[in-house]
Amino acid sequence: MTASAGIKSKFDRSIVDGPIPRAVWRLAWPTMLQNILGGLQGIVDHVMVGHYVGYHGNAAIGVAWQIFLVVILFINSLFVGMGVLVARFAGTNDADKVNRTVYQAFLTTVVMSVGIFAPLGYFLSPTLLDLVNATPEVQAEALPYLRIMFLFMIGLMLFFMLGGALRAAGDAKTPLKYGLALTALNIILNIVFIRGFGPIPAMGTKGAAIGTVIAGGILGLIALNRLFFSTSWVVHFGRGMSLKPDWPIIRELFRFGIPAGIQGVAMNIGGVIMLAFVGSLAMSAQAQAAYAVGYGQLFSLITWTSAGMMAAAATVAGQNLGAGRPDRSVHGVHIASLIGLGGAAVLGSAFLFLPGTLLGMFGMDDPVVLGIGRQLLTFLSVSGLFITVALAYTGGLQGTGDTKSPLYISLVSQIFIPIGIVTVIQMTWGLQAWHIWLAILIGHMTRCGLSVMRFRQGDWRNIKVEIERAR
Repeated sequence: MTASAGIKSKFDRSIVDGPIPRAVWRLAWPTMLQNILGGLQGIVDHVMVGHYVGYHGNAAIGVAWQIFLVVILFINSLFVGMGVLVARFAGTNDADKVNRTVYQAFLTTVVMSVGIFAPLGYFLSPTLLDLVNATPEVQAEALPYLRIMFLFMIGLMLFFMLGGALRAAGDAKTPLKYGLALTALNIILNIVFIRGFGPIPAMGTKGAAIGTVIAGGILGLIALNRLFFSTSWVVHFGRGMSLKPDWPIIRELFRFGIPAGIQGVAMNIGGVIMLAFVGSLAMSAQAQAAYAVGYGQLFSLITWTSAGMMAAAATVAGQNLGAGRPDRSVHGVHIASLIGLGGAAVLGSAFLFLPGTLLGMFGMDDPVVLGIGRQLLTFLSVSGLFITVALAYTGGLQGTGDTKSPLYISLVSQIFIPIGIVTVIQMTWGLQAWHIWLAILIGHMTRCGLSVMRFRQGDWRNIKVEIERAR
């Protein structure tokens, strides 16, 4: 009996055999709920910092997180490659390759997080903050936050790795349980460290970073314990697994992952450049605060929900392609986009009709900030419809192994077009906030159209995965 046959029941075969809408929803709703509730920790950060520090603190978290996202999404490229391999091998019911793939991703994550990005991020943080035109008041709040996140990122990275591996293997409920625990712990710790409690002094913006990394570290250790010492999950690390790199697997991780990493870094560099344009406006601090809350927090309710649909689309598409059923892959992506579109419409309506209430939750009572924020939410209510469809089709492309097309699409739609628009306007008519919001909307519309068109071309059907030489 093969190893794969021995744990056949651990994989959810309904993904490749059962009704597609049910399979998509079973994968999507736990991820959507996890992302929404996980977003609460960021909202709690901004609400508390807004009340205890002021809008300079909101701007600091927004600016610092935009920079840190560049690193998160680069490391996440490894997890995209891991997800492609895991979904394909789970589709063929090959448990041994699933476990080996995730283990190599784990080792690589540790090296990249601790050995490379932690020291680089600590020393480069001041320079990175200068690049986004943050005011001295914002930089003073953002620098310690950013350095803490860089130094102690490993817990969060391991948590993201675990969620990606389990979801690609068909288990979306376990990441939800751990995500809920992470969110609850993070909120509690942030309340303690931001405002102070007993002998612990109020640390403001810095306290938000401390709470986040402690919560991530605790959950990361718990997850590793389960991976090494329990066999109840669909992914398991044997105690005798070698620390030696398995180069054929690692090459495949980066072959599929590197384009996604470049995509993530490029998009967030584009985001940093857009932040610089926001910082060049007449009311720069107020505009950055509105941008941090409106785009960084409230719009994330749409993007994180859509990311759940993207993950579901990737798993369904990848596993069915691995099982030799590409038509089910197509159906799954279509269903994911329709579900995501409905959710984006509901949230977009709230942006249109309740902007003052939503912004008021973050302690934003400055008239200038409120005016800019309302204007931004109007554009985002429409933009969300396009980005949710784009993300579903991006999941379909990446899940089947076509990670290059989303890279090219993102370069055009998220960098060249919006940055080109605001650059031209700044050089001719004079840049205003609504010009930036319009450029973001046009970029999302372009990304949606190109993603749908590329997936329908169907070239992803012929992508092969090979790690047979791995030992």
